[in-house]
Amino acid sequence: MVNSVSNEELIELITKQVLSQLTTNVNLSCVKTNASSARVGKMRLEEVGTAEIGKRNDEVVIAVAPAFGVYQTETIVGIPHDEVLREILAGIEEEGINPRVVRSLRTSDVSFMANDAAKISGSGIGIGIQSKGTTVIHQKDLEPLNNLELFPQAPLIDRETFRAIGKNAAKYAKGESPDPVPVRSDQMARPKYQAKSAVLHIKETEHVVPNAKSIELKVVFE
Repeated sequence: MVNSVSNEELIELITKQVLSQLTTNVNLSCVKTNASSARVGKMRLEEVGTAEIGKRNDEVVIAVAPAFGVYQTETIVGIPHDEVLREILAGIEEEGINPRVVRSLRTSDVSFMANDAAKISGSGIGIGIQSKGTTVIHQKDLEPLNNLELFPQAPLIDRETFRAIGKNAAKYAKGESPDPVPVRSDQMARPKYQAKSAVLHIKETEHVVPNAKSIELKVVFE
């Protein structure tokens, strides 16, 4: 009689293997210099206080996840977080809009992060980015799960897409109606990365602080 393994048992086995690998292969590219500053790659993130509602209508607020650039330093496909943020910031600035960066602490759900960002953005437009790369463009008067653009398959988001996300967010801030950012399609991406995605999200959520306000960040590239 051939032993069979259920889908649930297989997923559990794969998840344990991925978690073991993530724990063993510690990423040392991020250095926590003190309680309010972290460095990842060529980028330094400095906390400058509680994020307030912006008064400028020419800004887009980017909310990064609790572990972004601190406890996790690259997306699910290995794009360093300093490059992710650099591309999004460049896309926004190319459209003549000013970016602000905050760290979401109260949630690791990318839709709620993006909605929170939009609500403190002077233009009403915000972006949410999970550490694994999942991204959302949001508008302040929409419900959290009803966004402008959603990029749910993190393995398919490359540097060019992050830049295009920044550009589109800036266009929304200017009152334009841009075409959605094109994304690649790969039916095998979800099953291939499902276990790793679940583990990364669990590890992200460990750093959530319930009811905490977002923290304003100063981004310094070196």
